[in-house]
Amino acid sequence: MEMPTDVLLVTANVGSLFDNVGDIEEDWLHEFLMTVQKHKPCFVALHFQEVGGKDYMVNMSHAENFFRTIESKHVMADFDRVCVYVDSNFKAVDSFTALGSMYFIHKSLKNIQQYDFSEKEFIAVSGHNKYMGSLGVITTIEKEKFPKNFWPDFKWSRKGYMRTRWLINNQGLDLVNVHLFHDASNLIACNSSPSVYSANRKEALRYVIKRISDSSYSPLPFFLFGDFNFRLDTCSLVQNLCMSADIPMVKRNSSNEIIYEEKDNDHKVLLRIEPKIFTYLHQAMFRENNGKELLKYDKEISAFHDVITEEEIHFPPSYPYSEDYTKPTQYMNTRCPAWCDRILMSHSASDIIHRREEGESGVVYNTLGSNICMGDHKPVFLFFPMKTITH
Repeated sequence: MEMPTDVLLVTANVGSLFDNVGDIEEDWLHEFLMTVQKHKPCFVALHFQEVGGKDYMVNMSHAENFFRTIESKHVMADFDRVCVYVDSNFKAVDSFTALGSMYFIHKSLKNIQQYDFSEKEFIAVSGHNKYMGSLGVITTIEKEKFPKNFWPDFKWSRKGYMRTRWLINNQGLDLVNVHLFHDASNLIACNSSPSVYSANRKEALRYVIKRISDSSYSPLPFFLFGDFNFRLDTCSLVQNLCMSADIPMVKRNSSNEIIYEEKDNDHKVLLRIEPKIFTYLHQAMFRENNGKELLKYDKEISAFHDVITEEEIHFPPSYPYSEDYTKPTQYMNTRCPAWCDRILMSHSASDIIHRREEGESGVVYNTLGSNICMGDHKPVFLFFPMKTITH
């Protein structure tokens, strides 16, 4: 059997990197580069969401520098072919997604081609290819912003997907960068189980899967990685946190907040929820044992088990971390922590992962920079050896 091809996939919502320009970037890059050095992949795919941050009109030019910096690092010197796609034209309101995808091919990887969606054929990859703008004419990607009529009651935002297709050592696969809708209000998220936002994400994910599996291009194994904005089933979680407490609790409800406080003990507040506040007294619980106790509330992927799978999660929720660089492991009191950033795959993609014997270094699914400030999202990566098809 031929040697497997080592692949590194990374997803990173970099909004806060650009909102705090310069503060986080160096450590962020260091963590990424250390991961490349440690695992020595032949192929690296980096999927970014929220390129340019919230203030993208001001910060988009900085984004170009950020991508250039990654390319120019010494660790990346042996990757002699690079493809960069940044959807940076924020003036094209109908199509702007703020997604960015970077692909690095190591000089040792000879047998690789990329798909041209217009010609419907695989073509050679050479040199450094960088595409910025609205990417409408670029035929090696397929990009779509979610249609406006999807959710008439929600503000239309920079959400969508961007797909590339590769043939690596004769194995074809799709790599899809995804950004789904967030929870606008914690209070509304708590109202029902599943929440209305969760239903929206389900629609959107169903849509993406349908688009990449339809017959216009013959379907291939796919990896979907991005910020899915999956949230815990907050309604059930809150009931369990507050109702299973040994201490009698009182719930106080008003139009703009919910408070659970102890009945005695000077009414000590256990949990406070406002549209953009989620403060739980025992915050450390979200991190202990890598949040294992909370995985049962992570339900949004379960509707897709027929088409999608995922490696086991052994890391704490990837969002929302403090943006204070002195508190890299603390969550912000803005949202209930959740595993927003994920690397999902079709069952056929899971089958091309080479599962090594016990004791050999095989598949790694983890966050980047668990003890370093990486912004409000910790990037998530999947490293795996990919089976090689021999003809």
